[in-house]
Parts: sequence; C-alpha cells; structure tokens
Amino acid sequence: MKDISIFGSTGSIGSNAVKLILNQKDDFNVVALTGGKNITKLAEQAILLKPKYVVIADHKLLPDLIDLLKDYEFIISGGKEALLQAASIPVAVALQAIVGFAGVECSIVSAKCSKILALANKESLVCAGSLLKQICIDNNTTLIPVDSEHSAIFQCLSGENINTVDRIILTGSGGPFLNTNLSDLLDVTPEQAANHPNWNMGKRISIDSASMFNKAMELIETYELFDISAGKIEVLVHPESIIHSMVGFIDGAIIAQLGPADMAGAIGFAINYPNREKLAIERLDFVKLKRLNFIEIDHNKFPAINLAIDAIELGGLAGTAFNAAKEQTLDLFIEGKIKFLDMFKFVEIALVEYKNNKTDHYSNIEQVICQDQHTRNVVYKAFESLTHD
Repeated sequence: MKDISIFGSTGSIGSNAVKLILNQKDDFNVVALTGGKNITKLAEQAILLKPKYVVIADHKLLPDLIDLLKDYEFIISGGKEALLQAASIPVAVALQAIVGFAGVECSIVSAKCSKILALANKESLVCAGSLLKQICIDNNTTLIPVDSEHSAIFQCLSGENINTVDRIILTGSGGPFLNTNLSDLLDVTPEQAANHPNWNMGKRISIDSASMFNKAMELIETYELFDISAGKIEVLVHPESIIHSMVGFIDGAIIAQLGPADMAGAIGFAINYPNREKLAIERLDFVKLKRLNFIEIDHNKFPAINLAIDAIELGGLAGTAFNAAKEQTLDLFIEGKIKFLDMFKFVEIALVEYKNNKTDHYSNIEQVICQDQHTRNVVYKAFESLTHD
C-alpha cells in the first residue's frame, strides 16, 4: 500500500482523488487530509478514508471540525503551521491540490518529504518553478503534473528526448466566451464567467478559464516544467476538450493524448505512477465524436496569453507577480468592484511595475512570498487610484 496525503481534499481535484482512492482501498493508506473551509465535507472524507491527520486551513473553524469528529480518534489541527507540518510527514505520494498561491509553500515542503509530488497547484511552478524543481532534484522526488494538459504532455514525452521536441501544443476549450464578441464582454458577471461548458471545476478556476488566465498560467507552467522555450509553446482552442495537449517532434511527428473531459484520468495517472490502474471513467466513442475542431486564439479578446509570455521573458519572480496580480484582480471581479476586461489591465500594470523593479534571481520561499505581497499591494493601490479618479 502507498502512503498518500491529500492537500485540498475538499476542492474539485481533491474530491475526485477521494473517489478514486475509495475505489482503490487496497492500494492506498491515507495519512493526512487537509481542507480550506468546508469542514462538513472534510469530516465526511475523514470518516470514509480514516487518515491519521485531519487539518483545516482556516484555524477559526478548528473547534467546529473537532466537534464534528469527536467520536473518532484523528489527530485534528488547524492553521498554516498545521498544514505545513502535515506536508512534512514522509509519504509515498503527496497530492497537492490547494488552489492558488496558498498552496505554494505547502508544495515546497511536500517536495522535500514525498517520493512523488502529484502537483495540481499550478501556482507552485508559476511562482517558484526553479526553486521547486531544485528541491525535487535534491530530494530525489518525482514531480508528476496533475493538470490535464501537463499530464498529457508528460505522457506524450514518455521515452522521448526533450531535445527532439519541435513544439508543445497546449489545448483549451475557449471557455464560455469563445463565441462572444469583445464588446459583449464589458458587462459579463462572475456567474456567467463561472459557467464552463465542459469541465466541472471550482468558481475561481472556471472564471480563470473564461478569461484564459488559466491557460496563460499553464503556458508558464509548461515552460517551467519541461524546460522548453516559450517560442516552442503554442496555444490552440479545442472546444471539445478531447485532445488534452500534443507534442510535435523535429521529424514532423505529433503525439497527442486524448481522453474525456474528466480530471479523474490525470489524477489517477499521477497517484498511481509509474503504474496504470483501471479507472471508472468514460471511454471515448470516436464514432459519436465525428470531428475535432481547432481555433486560433483571439489575442485581442484574450490578452492573458501574451501577458504570460511577457512574464516568461522578464524571468526571475515575474511569474509570482503575474499570479499575484491575477489572483488580486480575480477577487476584485468576483466582488463586483471591477469589470471582466479590467483584469487584464491590472495584470499588465503589475508586470510593468515588476519590470522596473525586477529580481533576476531568487533562492528561497521567503523571496517568493515577499514578491507576492508586494505585487498585491501594487494592484490594490492601482485600483484605489483609478477608483478615486
């Protein structure tokens, strides 16, 4: 049996992982479960999986969680330090599915203490890619991506020489606004933006998909994860979400990874690595599919992709600045304080500020955290300035 810890077990990725593990009870021993705020779901998962440790990130909810689990003998704790302590427990697999920058430090600690880091937190690579990769090397930890796109690329590259790669093609559904005119995006609501046509994801990730900031983050993640230049990474809209990504080689061959729009496939691949296990997910019926479509990105409508390329070219902690600005503006949009298209403007402002005060090299998580906080302040001050004007 593999010892496994799941960080962010109550989110969409974590919940899918819990279902997979329940179907493979003889293969996994759950050591730790952590959640953010949903104590009811976390308690239900703990009762089903019987981990040794249960952690709630929001310390204020700890008494309520303890009350829900008073009839069980779990070691229950709460807060950031408790989360990092859970990450420091050695396991065979650490599934890191905490959403946002909040998961970065947890990934760094898990990379030191797990044999396999199954990484669903894209911010870890976007904000601290070189640091995380070096820690994995130093600790002989295998980093397996859980994003469907990067899992696809990883699988396509199996047995291949990275030096023979001509291009990597990231695919994206285009989100709910694929066929919406630019002018009609001026007044879209957070609820409309969260209505993803293919994937069942959380609200924040769904809105990131609608703005294509999610795909922009994945572009930076691809650059970091596979050590390939930004010029060799392409992004294509693929509305059916069947081809999760493709790799083209110098001899003209292209290898694609296909599957249903179900994150269980990528999660199952990562937590079972290096083995493949039978998963209870839909099998593709190519007769019913009939055709697969591809559309060029409209960069005027979705400038997030070019902003990501700017961040890669700036280097250093530009990815941290990019993500901090993206998260801060997403909060403002969800709160109804800015418009959908304003998010791109604020991220651009943050990258310009970073360019004027850039950090070429970083070597520890404290520098990453400092840049994240600084950029959030930059965005907030820019918002305050525009509001008062």
